[in-house]
Amino acid sequence: MKIYEKAPAKINLLLDVLRKREDGFHEVEMIMTMVDLADRLEMSELPRDTIIISSQVGYIPLDEKNLAFQAARLIKERYDVRKGVYIHLDKKIPVAAGLAGGSSDAAAALRGLNRLWGLGIPQDELCELGAELGSDVPFCVTGGTAIARGRGEKLEHIQPPPQCWVVLAKPPINVSTADVYGKLRANELHSHPSMAGMTEALAQGSFNEMCRQLGNVLETVTLKAYPEVLQLKESMLKLGADGVLMSGSGPTVFGLVSKQAKLARIYNGLRGFCKEVYVVRMLT
Repeated sequence: MKIYEKAPAKINLLLDVLRKREDGFHEVEMIMTMVDLADRLEMSELPRDTIIISSQVGYIPLDEKNLAFQAARLIKERYDVRKGVYIHLDKKIPVAAGLAGGSSDAAAALRGLNRLWGLGIPQDELCELGAELGSDVPFCVTGGTAIARGRGEKLEHIQPPPQCWVVLAKPPINVSTADVYGKLRANELHSHPSMAGMTEALAQGSFNEMCRQLGNVLETVTLKAYPEVLQLKESMLKLGADGVLMSGSGPTVFGLVSKQAKLARIYNGLRGFCKEVYVVRMLT
C-alpha cells in the first residue's frame, strides 16, 4: 500500500516577536496561512525495520538531518512501531526560504504514517509530536489559517484570507532562521504589526485592508543583512503587487495580487534578476 500526502508551503501574513524567553526561544505572535506550492510525499511500508528517504533533488539531506526522517523516527519510537518505511520526497518548495518546507514535510510524514500504520493518533496529539520537531510543524499538521503564539505551537484557527494570487520570489541566497533571531533585539523594536488589525481584516474578508496590515518584525534584521531582499521587495511593489512582505526569516518575498492581469508583468519583471519565482493561489 502507498500513502500520498501533500506538504504545502506557508507564508506569514503577520510575524511579531514579543520577547526572548528564559528557555532561549522567542515569544511570537504570527498569522500563518498556506499557499498552493507544495512538496509531495509518497510513503510505503518496508519489510525490514528501517527508514529510507529518497528525492529527485540532490541538495537536501536524506538522513537524520531531514525533518521527515525525524518525524518517521519519532512516530516509530513513540508508538513502538517495528516496521520500516520508504518515503519519496518530491521537492518543489525552495529550501531555507522562510516557507516552512521542511516543517511541512515533517507534518505530512506524521499524517501519512498515522494512516499507513493505522495508528489512529488524533490531530491534537500529532501537533504535540510536531512541536518536538520544530515550531512551525504543529501549524503544518493542521493547515488552514491560524494565529500562532508561544514558540508557534499554540494555535487558534481563524477566518482564511480572501482568495487572491500570490507571487513568491526567492533570491539566490539562504538565510539562517537561527541567525536572524539571534540578531533580533525584541526589546528595542520601535513598532509592532497589529494583530487586531489583521484579524479584523480577515474577518471582514477585506483584501485591501489585509494588504495594509501585513507586517514582519524580522525584516528589521534580514533586510539590513541582505540588501537583495530589500531590492526584491521594492521591485515587487513597483511592478504592481498590492501588498508585499518577507515570509518568515526570509529570504523569500511574497506579493499579494488581486487582479490576474497584473501577474505576467510582475512575474516577468522579477525573473529578470531572480530565477525562483512562483505564481500560486492561497489555499483557503
